[in-house]
Amino acid sequence: MGKKSKKNRDGVVYSTNPDYEFKLDLDGDLDEVANSDQRIRILLDKKRRAGKAVTLITGYEGNDIELQGLGKSLKSHCGVGGSVKDGEIILQGDQRDKAMAWLKKEGFVDVKKSGG
Repeated sequence: MGKKSKKNRDGVVYSTNPDYEFKLDLDGDLDEVANSDQRIRILLDKKRRAGKAVTLITGYEGNDIELQGLGKSLKSHCGVGGSVKDGEIILQGDQRDKAMAWLKKEGFVDVKKSGG
């Protein structure tokens, strides 16, 4: 078997129309949400982590590359390890206050602590 094509053609494989011309919809990828319009939530999570506390940052609306960059900057600012998975930034330990202050300084207006 050969490799599958990675082109996004929304299920169009073949058309019998001789005048058919496939056009990619690139408008969806260009929509950027400004930092001031984002709804970021910061919470402390201990579940499924052997009792160790981690700070989860959710709600970022952007592509994966921007999310990776934001995660790297947050980890560097807080001086901790962590990762970016499933649209969430995970920081080791309780870093809610540091992360909240840094995000507000970077222009995120709607940043709130979530959970108990």
